[in-house]
Amino acid sequence: MLDDRWEDAAAYDRFMGRWSRQLASRFLAWLEMKPGAHWLEIGCGTGSLTRAILEEARPQSVTACDTAKDFVNYCAENLLYANLRVVAIPTGDLPAREGGYDAVVSSLVLNFLPDPIQALRQMRKACAPGGWVAACVWDYSEGMEFLRFFWDAAIALDPNAARLHEGSRFPICRPDALRHALGAADLEAVTVDPITIPTVFTGFEEYWGSFLNSPGPAPTYVSSLSQEARQRLAGRLRAEVSSAPEGSIHLQARAWAVKGMNRRRS
Repeated sequence: MLDDRWEDAAAYDRFMGRWSRQLASRFLAWLEMKPGAHWLEIGCGTGSLTRAILEEARPQSVTACDTAKDFVNYCAENLLYANLRVVAIPTGDLPAREGGYDAVVSSLVLNFLPDPIQALRQMRKACAPGGWVAACVWDYSEGMEFLRFFWDAAIALDPNAARLHEGSRFPICRPDALRHALGAADLEAVTVDPITIPTVFTGFEEYWGSFLNSPGPAPTYVSSLSQEARQRLAGRLRAEVSSAPEGSIHLQARAWAVKGMNRRRS
């Protein structure tokens, strides 16, 4: 299997950042944390959720962390807030705060972790008693339309691409699996809800261009193809993705948001 590329923070922001920013705002509104909370964000990436927390949730403090130093550096350079700390961490070693954090959150990260349930247990341990652990993930199997069209076309031309499809690779991105995972991490009052956002492209060139020279599973697959195979894939996608009369492409992206309360002290 191809190893997903994650080394280019700026390119990832162009690929997924605009959708992540829309989702972050909706996710925070759904979470309904009170102002003045202390937040810990796991896998901050390019800072879509980090910025939303700082600008919309009125936090006392935010600690954002990631294992990828390129993403940490990107956030440190682009998010200049006095109550923000951005840190690089080794896998499985979360920043600690005396008394814990009121909210321990992650956006679009849980499915990429090698052991999501263990990660959720670590998030709970970092969370204050009475605080919340929350995450959101894209619904790769059905609701993430611009990726679903991509993989349907890729698999039609290359059946081996099926093993790279996020819908197959990430079974946790479903409501029942998320509920089970938070329960297994000893979180209580678990709630799962859908969040749907529009994903609009000005035309096919913008849609196809988002898969070129970017990090993530789908762009990594495109980069592995020969020029001829790329052209075949682009041609099939152009024929399959419907557009408005003026050429714009209007799709939707559904995510699943999940939260659970930490009622334990360790």
